[in-house]
Amino acid sequence: MISDSQILQIIAQGENSGVEFKRDDIKPEALAKEIVAFSNSNGGVILVGVEDDGVISGIANSHINEEWVSNIVRHNVIPALEVVSTTAEVDGKKVFYIEVPKGKDKPYQTNKFQFLIRIGSTNRVATQAELLRLFQQSGALHYDKVGIDRTSISSLNYYKLDSYFNIFEIKFDEETSSSQEQLLKNAEILTEEGQVTLAGMLCFGINPSKYLYQSGIAFAHFKGSHITDELIDRQFIEGTLDYIIDTTLAVVKNNIKAPSIIVGAKRVETAIGYPDKVFRELITNACVHRDYSIVGSQIRLFMFDDRLEMHSPGRLPNTLSIEKIKLGSAYSRNPVLLKFLIHTRYVDRLGRGVPMIFQEANKLGKEIKMEEFGEEFIVTLYF
Repeated sequence: MISDSQILQIIAQGENSGVEFKRDDIKPEALAKEIVAFSNSNGGVILVGVEDDGVISGIANSHINEEWVSNIVRHNVIPALEVVSTTAEVDGKKVFYIEVPKGKDKPYQTNKFQFLIRIGSTNRVATQAELLRLFQQSGALHYDKVGIDRTSISSLNYYKLDSYFNIFEIKFDEETSSSQEQLLKNAEILTEEGQVTLAGMLCFGINPSKYLYQSGIAFAHFKGSHITDELIDRQFIEGTLDYIIDTTLAVVKNNIKAPSIIVGAKRVETAIGYPDKVFRELITNACVHRDYSIVGSQIRLFMFDDRLEMHSPGRLPNTLSIEKIKLGSAYSRNPVLLKFLIHTRYVDRLGRGVPMIFQEANKLGKEIKMEEFGEEFIVTLYF
């Protein structure tokens, strides 16, 4: 049960990305829009009987109850959604409380076919790109299977293809042209129309960045703890994902300062830091699980004196939460890409990577922070 003090705390926050106030004359269609927008975003709370300015006006209409809300989420929201609702009394006036969860079956729409999202304290119709991301989050669409315009089998590196198929004891270079093409389609490196898939380009392309401007990692090392401090090193690493992962790891290692002393004729490190596998896991996860449909943003890796920040485009998929990730739960936004990197041993199929990162941090008494901010997932590794 929600208490009156909790409701007063919510009202004190004002309307925001997770809170909406409504008068008691709200129509079912209008409430459905609010519920759809919250469920397509990160969930939220709707208080009926509260004015926009936070004044409690109360509920005079007796039809506003749990059954009324249940009918709305069953008939006015597609697909149907479960919400928590209850009536509370605050300052002698009735307020109806509706808690909308972050939807697991995105995208949701009204029965008027409107896909809405929550931006700040307002709702708006989702753009095509935003709708695409909602379908990805639900698992209804995997963007890494999409074909890339202006590509064909000639856009692929045959040496990399031969090395990959050797894992399965297939001599790719000895196959006929038609057999090669069919192999690539079966492996989801080519679409049925003969275009290179996004996953195929990232792993086997001759020049991935020519077609995928969002691929690659932007690295920056700052002298200090703020992004406005002096820039020590800046690099943009692009190519196939194996090259990006290996090169970025080398760049990180070269930029980490390891305190040391001279013992005899050798320099010996005096501080124990994170093992290489921690940085490698962090980089690999960002490459495998980022949202490649966000075309205007690369993965960004910022190094400061006290921490390393990995900014990966895209929020967590529907079924995942930060708490689940820490325990080893996994869901792949890019299953074809993940498959290729599992086969080439860049990824552990058992989902042990993130728990390993936290274990290593605990050994060193260090902190790791994971958070969603806007359309980014950020991991911060403190030195």
